[in-house]
Amino acid sequence: MKKIEAIIKPFKLDEVKDALNEIGIQGMTVTEVKGFGRQKGHTELYRGAEYVVDFIPKIKIEIVTSDALTPKVVSAIEKSAKTGKIGDGKIFVYTIEDVIRIRTGERGESAV
Repeated sequence: MKKIEAIIKPFKLDEVKDALNEIGIQGMTVTEVKGFGRQKGHTELYRGAEYVVDFIPKIKIEIVTSDALTPKVVSAIEKSAKTGKIGDGKIFVYTIEDVIRIRTGERGESAV
């Protein structure tokens, strides 16, 4: 099993969710996060004064899926989240040792 973590632009969430639904992903965790990468934030003008926005709002999506479905999930996120501009985000893939469904005690892929 793999855990896929994607950091994307907030306005791309609906497109990513729809793309994942199309390939059969039933569950995900979505968190509003803030951060910066290479762009190191940006400068904005507010009431005539400049100020630096260090942390840019992003969305973090977490999905646990089978090894076989992982390439489809990564591809769906990559295609639907891409704008071609700086700050599109990142996708991280981790190996998951075990999953336990608390309610039933199921383990492994059946618990996902």
